[in-house]
Amino acid sequence: MRHLNQGRKLNRTSPHRRAMFRNMVTSLLIHERIMTTDAKAKELRRYADKLITLGKRGDLHARRQAFRLVRDHEALHKLFSDLGERFRGRPGGFTRITKIGRRRGDAAPMSVIELVEMATQHEAEKPTETKPAKRADKKATKEKPTEAKPAKRAENKAAKDKATTDKADRKATRSARTASSKKGSGQDGK
Repeated sequence: MRHLNQGRKLNRTSPHRRAMFRNMVTSLLIHERIMTTDAKAKELRRYADKLITLGKRGDLHARRQAFRLVRDHEALHKLFSDLGERFRGRPGGFTRITKIGRRRGDAAPMSVIELVEMATQHEAEKPTETKPAKRADKKATKEKPTEAKPAKRAENKAAKDKATTDKADRKATRSARTASSKKGSGQDGK
């Protein structure tokens, strides 16, 4: 029976596992999305949800408890200032795990673990400026990129022509070198 044996060992020693999850939860707090294996993602969810709950509390004791796991001041500041406020009304379930297939090298099942309310979604809730109502403004903005296209095409064509001439020059020098080496080595049939 495996009573009270919770958590995955992940074929690592306890200090290695603890250090790995410290690094992973720090990366998750900073980047808000990381890619890892299914087993690691499922185990990481426990740590991340506990830390965000501490960030929602926001008192000094919670900050000290979070610092025991997250040793990066930037991640800790983001946890208590940004993430704590973002998840204030959410009772739990702060992370989402999405399976993305198998890893190419060893066919390990891979997942993306991310925070449910991403920063872009959170910023989208804020009021934005009004959109331009006139079609003339939209046409004016669309015409600008089309003017730059012929210049880019000319640059690309010039770069392609230069690459072909460089290739031809290299070929000519290579054939001249081989011809001169044949003369000097006495391979002309004598």
